[in-house]
Amino acid sequence: MSLYEVIRFALRGLSANKLRSALTMLGILIGVAAVILLVAVGNGSAKAISDRISALGTNTITVMSAGRGGSTNTALTVPIADALVDPTLAPDVKSVSPVVSTDATVTYGGNDEDVNSFVGTTPGWFAASNTPIATGSSFTQDDVNQGRRVVVIGQTVATDLFPGVDPINKQVTVGGSLFTVVGVLAEKSSTGFQDANDTAIAPLTAVRQVLAGYGSLTSILVEAGSPDKVDAVQSEVATILNQRMNVSSTTTSTPYRIQNASQLLQTQTDTANTFTTLLGAVAAISLLVGGIGITNIMLVTVTERTREIGIRKALGAPRRVILTQFLIEATLLSVIGGALGVAAALIGSSFEIVGVKPVIVPSSIGLALGVSIAIGLFFGGLPASRAARLRPIDALRYE
Repeated sequence: MSLYEVIRFALRGLSANKLRSALTMLGILIGVAAVILLVAVGNGSAKAISDRISALGTNTITVMSAGRGGSTNTALTVPIADALVDPTLAPDVKSVSPVVSTDATVTYGGNDEDVNSFVGTTPGWFAASNTPIATGSSFTQDDVNQGRRVVVIGQTVATDLFPGVDPINKQVTVGGSLFTVVGVLAEKSSTGFQDANDTAIAPLTAVRQVLAGYGSLTSILVEAGSPDKVDAVQSEVATILNQRMNVSSTTTSTPYRIQNASQLLQTQTDTANTFTTLLGAVAAISLLVGGIGITNIMLVTVTERTREIGIRKALGAPRRVILTQFLIEATLLSVIGGALGVAAALIGSSFEIVGVKPVIVPSSIGLALGVSIAIGLFFGGLPASRAARLRPIDALRYE
């Protein structure tokens, strides 16, 4: 009997019990789609976070307070930020931007927008943080020196407060004071958990006067001359901070923390890979369940077709033909179910899942399909072997 005839018999056997075959393929479909989609969600989440970290600039470091009480020795101040611009002690530092950040309600024409990140800083922050202006312009150093109340708003703020209206040169109310909108930021990608465009940037002096007060800085953004000098800049900044904050060489902890964007990106990548692998492994359990379903269905099929097997063997069908037929039936269930699962996953990936845009990993498609075929062969092996071992006389007597 040719392979074509064996496959034809296998397809006829599957079509004889359409509902049973469909339910079995549904189990494989769900398993394959779950593996591909969960891996895609993990990959999409990792990509969104990585994009945001990369958007901050991999040639920057961020200095933050370690949160040890806020005394004069532990607080980050503008003089400390100014001290980091030192051609002698820190020759690799390109720019330094002191930052204060708070939340605020921005009002225009009776509309209110609760801005999660209202940032006060200096003009160099835009280039250092890789935050370009889409329309209008940034504020200037003279605006900072004079404490002018001007503001650059994010896309979300612009859309919500100025629907269909150009916001440039419009005045908004923040903390009871009027700020003039001078620019709108270019749109940034968001993680799904926090809107990166729900922000506003204003001169440091104006934000301290109106919102944040004259306490310590939230952070200091330091830009290196190039990405390969980030580690050198981190060392130079640490040396200056130790001097300014009276940290002795014997101290095991410091009143500040330095966050290296490139190191953070590498850590995030490693964590995301582990998370994605874990999601894939969890989803693979559903494929295993589908395999058990194939075993059960094929055992029932063998039992129902015992007399048919006996007739075929009595007519001279060799053991390998019976074995091949039932193996092909089990494998076809997996292949068809797997192909439908891939199609379902590709359709599902066009929608956001738990706020994350899935990013399909091509290798996960091949892996899921390969595993589904292997499951068909493995779990279909026992019923197929059982069918092939039947003696013709016993099979013909079976009722």
